[in-house]
Amino acid sequence: MNNTTTGRRGSITKVGSILHIENALVEDVYTSNSRTGYVIVSYAAHGRNEMVYIELLQLNVDWDTILINQFGDPISLCAIRRDMWVNAEFSSAMTRSTPPQSKAYRIVAFLPNPLFRVTTDRIVSVDVQNGFLNTGNPDDETDQMRFVISRATEILDQNDNPIGISSLQPGQLVRIEHANFQTASIPPQTTAYRIKLI
Repeated sequence: MNNTTTGRRGSITKVGSILHIENALVEDVYTSNSRTGYVIVSYAAHGRNEMVYIELLQLNVDWDTILINQFGDPISLCAIRRDMWVNAEFSSAMTRSTPPQSKAYRIVAFLPNPLFRVTTDRIVSVDVQNGFLNTGNPDDETDQMRFVISRATEILDQNDNPIGISSLQPGQLVRIEHANFQTASIPPQTTAYRIKLI
C-alpha cells in the first residue's frame, strides 16, 4: 500500500512499515557523541479546504542509522545543522508525543559546499577492497587516521593526473582534503574528498 502526502516543504511516502520523507527542513539537532541523538524536521501536510500545515517530526538516530550526504559519503550527526534539507527513511511506528518521534533508518543531508580540512602524512596501509587508507605512525594505531575513499573521492598523482586507489602504496607522502569531523574509533575515521601524492 502506498500513501503519499506532498507539500512545499516536503513529502512523505509510506511503503509497508517504512516511511520516506523528502525535502524536510531541519529545525533542530541534538547529539552528545556525534553519532547518536535526534534530528527534528518540519514538512508540509495538506489538510481540509486546501489548507497546508507545517508538521514537526523527531527522527531518533542510533548506531544503526545510516547517515550520508547527497554524494553518498558517510557523515556524522554533527554535520547536520539547522536550516539544512534532508531526505529520510524511518519507522511508521511513532510516539504520540509532541512532536511525534520515530526511529530513523537512513538520513541523507544536503550539505552546502563541503567544509574540509587538510592532512599531509605518509600512508601506512591501503585497503583497496573496502576503500580505506590509513596514514600516520605505522607502529602506533592510536597515532593514525583512517580515510574512507568513495567513488566521489578524487585521487591524483604528483602531476595532477587521476589515478586509482590501487596506485597508492605504504610510505608515500600524500595531501588529503577530508571532512572536518571524525569518528571516536581507533584509529579515528573520516571521509576523504581529494588525495594527492606529493
